[in-house]
Amino acid sequence: QEVALSSSRADYATKKKQVDNLTIRAGIDGVLQEVDVEVGQRVATGTILAKVADPKKLKAELKIPETQMKGVRVGLDASIDTRNGIVPGRVIRIDPVAQNGTVIVDVGLLGALPPDARPELSVDGTIEVDHLRNIVYVDRPVSGDEFTTIGLFKVDPDGKGATRVNVKLGRASVNTIEVLEGLNVGDRVILSDMTRYDQYSRIRLN
Repeated sequence: QEVALSSSRADYATKKKQVDNLTIRAGIDGVLQEVDVEVGQRVATGTILAKVADPKKLKAELKIPETQMKGVRVGLDASIDTRNGIVPGRVIRIDPVAQNGTVIVDVGLLGALPPDARPELSVDGTIEVDHLRNIVYVDRPVSGDEFTTIGLFKVDPDGKGATRVNVKLGRASVNTIEVLEGLNVGDRVILSDMTRYDQYSRIRLN
């Protein structure tokens, strides 16, 4: 009888555990974002049932064009613009696969989050790949890649004309590019598409 009683208690404990397991609990404290199943629905093992996020532990997901991924690596400093303040961050993961011409880069947030921070918030991010000091640079022209020499029209001091000069370019960021030779601080150049004037060494400005 004692053996039968022990066996019954074990069966009861097993059944009770199975019933308890029917109640799904998230592994973290947070806010329920979405539910992907309906009550009573049968699902396979491993199916995502719902999404829960902790508003105090967020990361930024940046989609960077694959052509601008040169130099991006885990550990680089970044800054995230939440539209209500700038939050410092650090690159913690880089997706090994490009999708639709972009690479997803995860940035861990290091500073205090603004009050309106929430999951799925649209943000802008800047990753500091390198820091250059005491250089001459201009906004990136329409044509001109890193470490190439291109022709740009340098505007005269009086603004009435422009002369073509050869400009040797160095390292580039998203919006600016380093000038190694051909321009000095304060020079003004035309950055728009001037290919139709390639045969001219000098043009007049109206």
